[in-house]
Amino acid sequence: MSFRSPTALSRVWTNPYYRRWLLWGILAASFLLVSIYRLSTAVIAGQLMDAFEITGAELGLLHAAFFVIYSLMQIPVGILVDRIGARRTAAVGAVVMNVGAVWFALAGGYGGALAGRFLIGLGGSVIFVAMLRFCANWYRTDEFATMNGLCFAVGGVGGIIATTPFAVAVDVAGWRTAVLGLGAAGLVVAAATFVFVRDSAERAGLPAIDGVPEQSMLTIPEVRQFTARIVTDRMTWVVSLLLYCTGGVNLTLVGLWGIPYVVQTYDVSVTTASTITLCGGVGLVVGPPAVGRLSDRLERDTEFIVAGTAIYTVALGFLAVAGDPPLVTVGAVFFLTGALFGTFALTYPLVQTRYDERASGIAIGAINGASFFGAATFPTLMGWALDAYWTGEFIDGARVYTETGYRIAFVIGTVAGFVALCCAVWIHVTDHE
Repeated sequence: MSFRSPTALSRVWTNPYYRRWLLWGILAASFLLVSIYRLSTAVIAGQLMDAFEITGAELGLLHAAFFVIYSLMQIPVGILVDRIGARRTAAVGAVVMNVGAVWFALAGGYGGALAGRFLIGLGGSVIFVAMLRFCANWYRTDEFATMNGLCFAVGGVGGIIATTPFAVAVDVAGWRTAVLGLGAAGLVVAAATFVFVRDSAERAGLPAIDGVPEQSMLTIPEVRQFTARIVTDRMTWVVSLLLYCTGGVNLTLVGLWGIPYVVQTYDVSVTTASTITLCGGVGLVVGPPAVGRLSDRLERDTEFIVAGTAIYTVALGFLAVAGDPPLVTVGAVFFLTGALFGTFALTYPLVQTRYDERASGIAIGAINGASFFGAATFPTLMGWALDAYWTGEFIDGARVYTETGYRIAFVIGTVAGFVALCCAVWIHVTDHE
């Protein structure tokens, strides 16, 4: 089909089945930037320590500032998208996030950088929940696991860009210019979100999509009612603990300590090390869509969740024991942990379908914050462990840590994986009672 024809373009724009992909793509572009911002700290870790003269724990706090506010905002964000819609919530969030990126890039000291990172997290906190709420309004229930996986895959693409491509950009232009460029591009995407995105086919003036009825916004009493039900549901808390452990460790390894581990353990460049951690992003691109599609077809979810957490725990335990296996093995482990997130992502439709579809934003927000709360705590926890094994040396302004320190960090990740496995087994047993 030729897209040069005005008729063809009109057909795409007026067909809700085509239009939803275009609008989803705009939201996905914002989420792509969220993922780049949250994971790119690993590439510039040494430069940040040098620029702001900070320790490993302080770097962990700088990295974690994004995730602290991100995690705390998830239930309020869920309420916002259910009350005022995904479009307005995502547009405002994108503006705040990218203004924060510009602030971070221009920061003259640690305090300014911390404030910029906080704003990035504040604005970015709304995008993923808004995107899933958009999917609930534009896609059928039996398409949701697949769309959920595709949304996570966007995060994986961002993770890939945040490694080697971002490292190359930093080498060419410097970290401040690279981040500033992302912020400028993000403000354009924010404007596109407000102008083009609509909360449903009906609100876009299009025919309704089969199997996707128009959903009214929640009233204030309904918000209180659903929020109380969701936050007191034991399933919500167990799923949140699983995501806290798996998402928190994944985001910490790929987003912060993975690159320093490879650089200092194998004596390679940051660009080479970023290629190894890029494998985690590739896994995140491949795993969630594949697992989501398979789950929709086989109508199975908790079995995948149990198997995924078991393999995930073994993979991290291997790195903790081996310490410095061949680099290709490290890359394989990073790929595996990223791909297995597809099984953890199945908890989203599992929780979302327990409640009225109009409250899907609150349900998703209630569990989505857990991964990012983990990403706020694990960097500092691992940073303390690494600082305990600091050699007293600096390379290019960054502290040099021992192999033992990194092995302890992987032990922390393995213990978290075991806790997640216990949660997965409980979820499976409870769901089949």
